[in-house]
Parts: sequence; C-alpha cells; structure tokens
Amino acid sequence: MTSENEAGGLKPMAKAVRHALGRQSVILVGMMGSGKSSIGRRLATALDLPFHDADAEIETAAGMTIEEMFRTHGEGYFRDGEERVIRRLLQSGSQVLSTGGGSVISPATRAEIARGGVSIWLHAPLDLLLQRVSRRDNRPLLKNDDPMAVLQRLLAQREPFYAESSLKFESRDAPHEVIVDEILDLIFTYLTAKEAGGGAAQPADLQGSESS
Repeated sequence: MTSENEAGGLKPMAKAVRHALGRQSVILVGMMGSGKSSIGRRLATALDLPFHDADAEIETAAGMTIEEMFRTHGEGYFRDGEERVIRRLLQSGSQVLSTGGGSVISPATRAEIARGGVSIWLHAPLDLLLQRVSRRDNRPLLKNDDPMAVLQRLLAQREPFYAESSLKFESRDAPHEVIVDEILDLIFTYLTAKEAGGGAAQPADLQGSESS
C-alpha cells in the first residue's frame, strides 16, 4: 500500500516515534468507551503502522460476536481466546493494537502486552465512559439496569492492572488530531527517557493533559 507517509509525509514527531519504537508495538488498554479503537486507528495512520482491534479479530476468529460468546460459552471461554489472539497479533510485527477493556484481567494477556511494546492506559471519567457506551448496545457486561454501577465495579477490578501500563493518558472529548499529537509526544518522551538509561517511567510520571 502506497501512502503519503510512505512517500516521506510522516510528521517529524511521528517519524521520531517510529524510529524510537523499532519493532515494538503501541498497545492501548482501558475501559470500554475510553476511545481505544477510534484513537488507535488515527494513531496508526499518523505512524503509518497497521492497526488491529483485538475484539474484532476475536470475533473473526470465533465466527461469532463477543455478545454471543459470552452468552453461549461464558466469559472464561472469551478470555482464553482473547489471550491467544493478542499473542498472535503482537507476534506479527510492529502495530497499534486496541485491546478489550477486560483483557488485563488475564495474567497471561498482561504478560503478552508487557512484552509487546509500549502500553498506554487511556483513562476517562466514569460519566464520560457511560455517555459514550450508552450510544451502543453491544456491550454484554452492561446488560444491566444500573450500567454506572457496573462500570464502577469493573473499573475497581481492572484499575490496578491498567496502572501497570507503560503510560497513562487522560482520554477526553477533544479533536482527534490533538489527542494523537499529545500521545505521540508522550510516547517519545517515554522512549527517549528509557533509552537514556532512566529506566521505564511509571504511569504516574508521564501523563497526558486532562484538559483541551
């Protein structure tokens, strides 16, 4: 595929991030509604890297929707398939990967993410998450009379695992190009600090802006 980026159109920061990444991937984690897929696609375009959505890949591999998998086989079956798909994708080369909100529950999946490259926790306030996920009806874990309570419970379970990510970024309603530029800056700062011998920065050390 010939693109503007392949013709030398990568922006300077994107070019610097591509160089710093080498063969590593950028892996987005976070709650449903945090923007992993929409941001991930645009980030991949900016970096001229392939984009993969783990949930979509799982559905293709299983031949059924995630909701059908939950209903027919249960969450354990889904998580096992999720780990296999994420491992396969990350072994296929450098990319931007959007993971499912609950992928971090599995220790094996967390290990694959840690090995795969730079992981970024897209964090967002619960009210914003609820506003976003309410627009869709394909969230099996939210088939409940009190979706806010479900989101609160899920976040409490998952937050310690999200916090293991290389970086944390505050997802918000802002122009996508602004978000992508901020994430590129964040990745570059992280990788150059690591290259300089400062070690892997903790999520609390390097965070995106919380306001537009």
